[in-house]
Amino acid sequence: MDAPRARPLEALPKAHLHLHFTGSMRHATLLELAARDGIRLPDALVHEWPPRLAAADEKGWFRFQRLYDVARSVLRTPDDVRRLVREAAEDDVRDGGRWLEIQVDPSGYGARFGGITAFTDLVLDAVREASESTGLGMALVIAANRTRHPMDARTLARLAGQYAGRGVVGFGLSNDERRGSTPDFGPAFAIARRAGLALVPHGGELLGPESVVTVLEHLGADRLGHGVRSADDPRVLDRVVAAGVALEVCPTSNVSLGVFGDLTSVPLPTLLEAGATVALGADDPLLFGSRLAGQYATMRAAHDLTDADLAELARMSFRASRMPEWRRTECLAEVDAWLAG
Repeated sequence: MDAPRARPLEALPKAHLHLHFTGSMRHATLLELAARDGIRLPDALVHEWPPRLAAADEKGWFRFQRLYDVARSVLRTPDDVRRLVREAAEDDVRDGGRWLEIQVDPSGYGARFGGITAFTDLVLDAVREASESTGLGMALVIAANRTRHPMDARTLARLAGQYAGRGVVGFGLSNDERRGSTPDFGPAFAIARRAGLALVPHGGELLGPESVVTVLEHLGADRLGHGVRSADDPRVLDRVVAAGVALEVCPTSNVSLGVFGDLTSVPLPTLLEAGATVALGADDPLLFGSRLAGQYATMRAAHDLTDADLAELARMSFRASRMPEWRRTECLAEVDAWLAG
């Protein structure tokens, strides 16, 4: 008797909780916008795409950040921003997305778009338009950059708080977690907490489980961007599970950046067996070459996940999100229908 066919992952309803603004750009869009304005792109973003990346040392991260900055530079007009957001929404819908929380650091765009408030208004307007045109539920996470001064993070936390309930649902902290002092960003996260925002800093990717503990203790994380290194220490992982902190696991980027040697080494089974809440995310498809459904496909292949396993991952993504409760109920029912179909 033939084995049952695996259900199509693009049809599995899912939420996307770890997608960076610039990194969501389509490769074709990057090439088109660069050609329009005569911007010379490095070969790693043209002929050698997706680029070979490794961030195990400062040189590797610098190269990754340089490529990211080059990609950011092609966004010159409000229409470019609207296009990026619309295409990110279309790509998620194609991959079965029902809800997207896209993360952006307005300070990286403020100088070109009239300041951080004006840029945030522009992105939120683009999110509303994209949501209406695609049917995808969408919200914004404002993220500070840990390579900048913690006072800048406080400014962004206050900005995020002003938009709480008006399209912004979370506050994060991104960039190289080996840089800066995590406790120094605590006051910014306290501001965001008082505003009722989800606290979603990066941690436990390039650094080990000690980074997870620091982020939990000093930033009060509700979700962890990555957090995969908690699997290195059972006591830390137990602490994550007990606190109900969800992990935004991005398998393809973990391997591309050298956190793990291959996809079979991504410790998803360890996390799930411990009872962790896991939401798979694509991180930066522009640089890693794989979008949302691809994360489910790689983990299915690497760890022999059943359709029931994948359905539970999708359910966890909805439960860890800040989507409206009525929408969550509908999406969970859609997951059940996918599994029963």
